[in-house]
Amino acid sequence: MISEVKCPICRKLTPWENNPCRPFCSDRCRLIDLGAWTQGSYRIPAKEMDIDLDDEDDEDKESNN
Repeated sequence: MISEVKCPICRKLTPWENNPCRPFCSDRCRLIDLGAWTQGSYRIPAKEMDIDLDDEDDEDKESNN
């Protein structure tokens, strides 16, 4: 099993087991990472989708009722 890993923020080696902040070395690095997520620094690439809200199938259902 892995005994030490590099903190994703500061790159310091930190123990894996019995580390309440893992994979981070400290609460400080964990909060820096959380702040980056809340500010939108991390993004998952995706394609924009064209969504047609006026779907013809919905109109057909309404006319049958």
